[in-house]
Amino acid sequence: MKLLTGLVFCSLVLGVSSRDWFSFLGEAYDGARDMWRAYSDMREANYINSDKYFHARGNYDAAQRGPGGAWAAEVISDARENIQKLLGRGAEDTLADQAANEWGRSGKDPNHFRPAGLPEKY
Repeated sequence: MKLLTGLVFCSLVLGVSSRDWFSFLGEAYDGARDMWRAYSDMREANYINSDKYFHARGNYDAAQRGPGGAWAAEVISDARENIQKLLGRGAEDTLADQAANEWGRSGKDPNHFRPAGLPEKY
């Protein structure tokens, strides 16, 4: 109920139409699917030093959906990295992952992080 009240309030204050909200939610859903596809491809490829490429690619694909996709990519990326921190993963690797995430979300070419020899399928 609080969430619904918050959404209604924000749409009234910001003058956002319901069509825009549905568009944002659709973009967010599709962006989350893009992130899942990049994660699945990374697991399937199982290729050394390819994780930054898949981080950048997932964020890039999601952000291309629009503001909702970019939002989903940021939320998912931040949550993943925060979980990794809690599990004791190195801060240096987390910073590098976040740099790749931001690179992709900003619309830059994710192939910048593509390792040599990664199959073209990805």
